[in-house]
Amino acid sequence: MVSTRLSRLEGHRRKFMAVIDGTPECQRAVHYAGRRAKNSNGGLVLLYVIPEGDFQQWLGVEAIMRAEAREEAEAVTAKAAQAIRENVGIDAEIVIREGSAAEQINAVIEEDRDIALLVLAAGSAKEGPGPLVSSIAGRAAAFPIPVTVLPDTLSNEEIDALS
Repeated sequence: MVSTRLSRLEGHRRKFMAVIDGTPECQRAVHYAGRRAKNSNGGLVLLYVIPEGDFQQWLGVEAIMRAEAREEAEAVTAKAAQAIRENVGIDAEIVIREGSAAEQINAVIEEDRDIALLVLAAGSAKEGPGPLVSSIAGRAAAFPIPVTVLPDTLSNEEIDALS
């Protein structure tokens, strides 16, 4: 169970969250979430989750690998935030976590009680719509707030018209 959302109370504003995962479809999710945030005078949270289990090396190598993964996460999220700033005109909050994507999404939602909507985009690969979208469809990792899933066929112009 998720804590009560505070986004409608005085001094708070509704936030949209998009997950940055390096897939082409995440750019559409970020674009839509940014547009929705701007059009509703809300906020945007960009979450990047560094996968767990990538650092099972010797201690010195593990520290270097963690630092490199963190640098990559910071670079990718900074690029996405810059694109939103230039194309939409809002600043995004950046959150970087390490662990299971579903667990970290839930943790961020629990910690920031202004987050009211999670935005994901379906992929067009033959393997399926992507791991997060698949987890929702299979209810293996249902999220405690509403989730908007963008179809893989929408262009940025179509997303603008919808948001």
